Amino acid sequence: MDLTLREQIVTYGLKLAPSGLSQGTSGNLSVRSGDGFLISPSGMPYEEIGPEDVVQVALDGSYRHRLRPSSEWRFHRDIYAARPDVHAVVHAHPPYSTGLAICRLDIPAVHYMIAISGGDSIRCSDYYTYGTQELSDAVLRALEGRFACLMANHGMIATGATMEQAMWRGVEVEALARQYTLALQAGKPVVLSDAEVTQALEKFGNYGLMAARSASA
Repeated sequence: MDLTLREQIVTYGLKLAPSGLSQGTSGNLSVRSGDGFLISPSGMPYEEIGPEDVVQVALDGSYRHRLRPSSEWRFHRDIYAARPDVHAVVHAHPPYSTGLAICRLDIPAVHYMIAISGGDSIRCSDYYTYGTQELSDAVLRALEGRFACLMANHGMIATGATMEQAMWRGVEVEALARQYTLALQAGKPVVLSDAEVTQALEKFGNYGLMAARSASA
């Protein structure tokens, strides 16, 4: 199981750039594992990461590895501690999501695909320096009742029951961010009503990767 999870991080790390979610060594991935989690190492190109380079981190933040875990390990740890429904986390800096985050804008319900967030919006967290407990606390607030959020002047986070689901959600969040950005340039976006969002949420319960089960289930 541990090797399989490590290979997932390697495989999906290689998909970050082609998917448009990140570039260079930016972004990080993790999966829940035992009493802690596995996370991509700090500052290492994804093309060079092998399963043995993935770092196991305990929920107290301790680790035993020749490499350091991503500098953002703290909010990964806190998400797993607070959200038993989450088994994978993708953090990235895609251009449209990050552009909205730089403006500190939420993504409202301007498209029915907002249902991927688990609610009627994708919130933008408050800004704090990367790697800090303050940022982690802000992320947890933005993720309350949600599966994804933007991070002010930083990027985005997508979570899932599996790494496949978290990655899919991240790509869909970036698509929504692009659509919202274009709509803001064209005119005044029309936000769906509460009833329309509720209908979308109900229909999405068994839609594609929204229905993906946790690998540990």
